[in-house]
Amino acid sequence: MISHEIFLKAINEKWIVAVVFNSVEKGIIKRKCVPYDFGPSRRFNDGLNRYHFNDLENPKGPHNLSILPENLRHIQILDEKFEPKDFVHWKPRWCVPRDWGIYS
Repeated sequence: MISHEIFLKAINEKWIVAVVFNSVEKGIIKRKCVPYDFGPSRRFNDGLNRYHFNDLENPKGPHNLSILPENLRHIQILDEKFEPKDFVHWKPRWCVPRDWGIYS
């Protein structure tokens, strides 16, 4: 399965994932994350699609990650689920459709 299919499966089945990506500032990084969405970023506002995650292992606490497809090296579904209510604290406008109840 390619990374994008794994990402979509993780969103739809609410799996936490391990991601390995190339950070421009810090090189190769591995993190445990909640998958959020795939699409343009409001933060970068450049129209490029990115993989969006909640980084659960950031030393400064949970942190949003937006990773360009060419920088995502590996994604693996972990044996751990998440509850959207624990992470989604805004009215979402997802690009990727999902059935997360009121968090969809």
